[in-house]
Amino acid sequence: MKKKAKLIFKHNSFEIVEDGDYVLCAVSGKEIMLRNLNYWNVDLQEAYFSPKEVKEKLNKK
Repeated sequence: MKKKAKLIFKHNSFEIVEDGDYVLCAVSGKEIMLRNLNYWNVDLQEAYFSPKEVKEKLNKK
């Protein structure tokens, strides 16, 4: 069974606060497996599924 992780996003890494398998994309709500997590915002502490979601988030600001 998959479990949602809790992370602290840092500039070049992330710290696992609560073990799990995935986090949710802040824009699309898609599950992102931790091994595939490449995009996040340190200031907002949000994860993004792909560059597409990053761009969407930036365009909303």
